[in-house]
Amino acid sequence: MTSTASQFDITVVGGGMVGAAIALALSQAGLQVALIEKLAPVAFDAQSTPDLRVSSVNLASEAWLSDLGAWQALQQMRLCPYQRLQAFEHPQSVVTFSAIDIERSHLGHIVENNLLQLALWQQLGSNVQLFCPSSVTALEQTADSAILTLDSGEQLNSDLVVAADGGHSLLRQLAGIGTNGWQYRQACLVALVKTPYPQQDVTWQQFTPSGPKAFLPLNGQQGSVVWYEDAAKVKQLAALNPAQLTQELVKAFPNVIGDVEVMASSWFPLARMDANRYFAGRVVLAGDAAHTINPLAGQGVNLGFADAKLLTELIIDAKRHNSDIGSAQLLQRYQRKRKPANLLMMSAMDGFYQVFGNDNTPLRKLRQLALSVAARSTMLKTLVARYAVGSE
Repeated sequence: MTSTASQFDITVVGGGMVGAAIALALSQAGLQVALIEKLAPVAFDAQSTPDLRVSSVNLASEAWLSDLGAWQALQQMRLCPYQRLQAFEHPQSVVTFSAIDIERSHLGHIVENNLLQLALWQQLGSNVQLFCPSSVTALEQTADSAILTLDSGEQLNSDLVVAADGGHSLLRQLAGIGTNGWQYRQACLVALVKTPYPQQDVTWQQFTPSGPKAFLPLNGQQGSVVWYEDAAKVKQLAALNPAQLTQELVKAFPNVIGDVEVMASSWFPLARMDANRYFAGRVVLAGDAAHTINPLAGQGVNLGFADAKLLTELIIDAKRHNSDIGSAQLLQRYQRKRKPANLLMMSAMDGFYQVFGNDNTPLRKLRQLALSVAARSTMLKTLVARYAVGSE
């Protein structure tokens, strides 16, 4: 460590949704925070095309973001509430989970990732020092500090470093934390579409042997379409122009989607990853740096915010009691709570994916029975709705 290293309580690496939320929460509690990010979010333009990357934010995440002041900023931009969540194999046998079942006004919101990131950045105050554009080149750890070297040559000395730099986290690698996981056989095509309907209040998923197909409502007469398919097929679809892709989409999706028009599209491979541990020394992982999940139920960002909320609460409590905010005891408490919860969700999504993505006759009959029971059970629908909004 050089004598010129800047000193911070916390350094957060990665200024995306989860990293920015962590930096904001800690700074609002009075901690001195460094936030390192390669690319700052661009200013909001009401006339801009919606981002292809969207997330389903549940009520638990919404409440925390409201406490941070970011949700109110996002409401001044674009977001779309949804009151119903539907699941079906055949459109004539739809199971609907509704906010009315749990006496709520909505189940969640579909938000554009870049706008949520921007809303968080807009709340950052004087307790946060931004290093952007910037990236980390080296990590050194001692018994009582973690020292990061930036591409500028500057060094940052912190009691704790939070790695929130995504599924391919460099910080995780520098800290020597290994991972388990695999690539799924399928890939995912995402398309922004114009719809013939007014703004919708329902998000739905259809399960087919070739993979799920989903619709997420966006602001106005727009929506996000998610199409899971064999990776080779997805690459072929992604190479089509918008008019050609529109034709393929209308043929493959149920009629309930309506006469849509593709405006833009992209694709990405599907992978599951779980870090072997959530911390090493004074480096702790959060969000996609700790786990990536099959995006079947759109739970990835909510798991990340659950990580962020618990981690910041533990750090703020330790600071309040003049305890070491980077102690192994604190980080073990975080890992003990979040790692099992994240693994449970990951395994549940994989199980769901296997059951509903299989054309085996006994499994097909079993899931048809399960959907039929769910459709008639008010108690079950209420439980699912509560789980969807993030209730314990």
